[in-house]
Amino acid sequence: MERLLADSGRLLLLGNEAITRGLIEAGVGLAATYPGTPSSEVGKALEKVASHAGMYFEYSVNEKVALEVAGAAAASGVRSFAFMKHVGLNVASDALLTLACTGVRAGMVVMTADDPSCHSSQSEQDNRYYAKLGLIPMLEPSTPAEARDMVVEAYRLSELLATPVLLRTTTRVNHARGPVDLKRAPRPQAKGAFEKDPQRFVTVPANARLLRLEQLERMERALKLSEASPLNYVVGSSRIGIVTSGVTYTYAREWLEDVEILKLGFTNPVPEKKICKFLQGKQRVVVLEELEPYLEDEVRRIAQQHGISVEILGKRTGHLPRAFEFSPDVIFSLKNILPVRAEKAPVDVPQLALPSRPPVLCAGCPHRATYYAAKKAVGNTGAIYSTDIGCYTLGVQPPMQCADFTLCMGSSVGAAGGFAQVTDQKVIAFIGDSTFFHAGIPPLINAAYNDHDFVMVILDNRTTAMTGHQPNPGVGREHGGIETPSIPLEPLVRACGVKQVRTVDPYDFNSTIEAMREAVAYDGLAVVIAKRPCPLLKRKEGKLTRSRYQVNQDRCSQCYICVSRLSCPALTREDKAVKVDSTMCIGCGVCAQVCPKDAIEVLQ
Repeated sequence: MERLLADSGRLLLLGNEAITRGLIEAGVGLAATYPGTPSSEVGKALEKVASHAGMYFEYSVNEKVALEVAGAAAASGVRSFAFMKHVGLNVASDALLTLACTGVRAGMVVMTADDPSCHSSQSEQDNRYYAKLGLIPMLEPSTPAEARDMVVEAYRLSELLATPVLLRTTTRVNHARGPVDLKRAPRPQAKGAFEKDPQRFVTVPANARLLRLEQLERMERALKLSEASPLNYVVGSSRIGIVTSGVTYTYAREWLEDVEILKLGFTNPVPEKKICKFLQGKQRVVVLEELEPYLEDEVRRIAQQHGISVEILGKRTGHLPRAFEFSPDVIFSLKNILPVRAEKAPVDVPQLALPSRPPVLCAGCPHRATYYAAKKAVGNTGAIYSTDIGCYTLGVQPPMQCADFTLCMGSSVGAAGGFAQVTDQKVIAFIGDSTFFHAGIPPLINAAYNDHDFVMVILDNRTTAMTGHQPNPGVGREHGGIETPSIPLEPLVRACGVKQVRTVDPYDFNSTIEAMREAVAYDGLAVVIAKRPCPLLKRKEGKLTRSRYQVNQDRCSQCYICVSRLSCPALTREDKAVKVDSTMCIGCGVCAQVCPKDAIEVLQ
């Protein structure tokens, strides 16, 4: 990662690395995030280089807090950056929309990393509409190099307009690689001073009404900047026009010929005069954009307002899909209305009956043992399993099937209270340690306050696993020259008003079953903390010690409980024999405890 600190040169960078470099070149003094794919690599890079670049960086407890930390820095004269995945902006939106009203004193950029096709998300919402909702200027890069450039430009615009700027990326930009020419980076200003101005920063209604007028005036100035911005430009010459932004611009350049393209990088407010001029004299205009018809509706409005008669095609006409990200097949499907390059015609690929390979919990994952123990505890009566956001959501897969209801971060606990109140079914809520710190504490307090009767299981694997093993308050902080101790879960849970709390090691299977049964039988709110580090994290740190197991075929009765009910991927069935895949097994020993015949043994 030291290469990101170089003064010059050309690097092949991941989009998120290019964004990190942009922060360094922009002289950003503070950055804050809660990790979420596809934005996570920015945090992983900053964790390593921020302190060397003179920048303060933190993993905040959630996205709202991250944005509040960054907002205070920008109000104190320090350039700041808050970043998150698209659904994370929902969490931060309360602070964002008010901060857009008050404005800032130093540059502030907020990155929302959208995820078309839901590669790692529970929805594919289009966060461009937050820019409209909050009257926030917005930039959209199409390549890693452009992402770096737009970060720098976003800070310039933010300070010209005294407002936060939204940087909207998508997965294919965040995770693409491209060449980036480095520019000399200034030493950031990491310390500022807050000058009191209650009329601006205390948003009581009397102040908010005045701020609203100022905000509208800022957007008028932003429109003039958008009209003049070099980020909005035309490529080619033709009576067939393309209006596009983000990664779809690269698809248009690669797949289409003999078209004129209006490439928009400054997309809120859109440059109305530039669009109006582009539409004039066109035979047909196609709006290429992923997800919602955000640009298409703007183009149609501008054409109507200016009396321009031109055929406008896109999502509203059914020519392009609203769901999922674009692909070569989507572009080729436009061959009847656009000149698609002949050499780009898709090659017929034979349809092969490939087996389904859904993601599963890893070999030795402590969550598997916890789920199995929970199912043993409830027995045939069953339960409603209210689950949350994280790798443990994979418990939805057979044979565990320990996920019945998932909304958002922290919802497992709040929803569990609702289920407990309106049904007579037993309810078990599963939530990860990082997710608990993020959004699980308020609903737990709510459950204690309202005397809800359910079991909450905190799956404490000592990390934020699914997004790349980032730290959380439960393990403390050890980056950027700052060391803080961990915040233990059990005292925190008790402080929330919970009386029945027990901490167990999921690898101690019998004790975990006992704790789960005790919690299920308890009359009231009960919490089980299943504490065991993620084995992948331990392996990455070089701290994984393991025993090796084998199946004693003489003892094995071929009941297949280990394969069909525990279903660890390190256990395989060859013909009728069960075997342990030594390349996958991490030696947790849970399968040996599950086996009713003691047929799974430690290798001597």
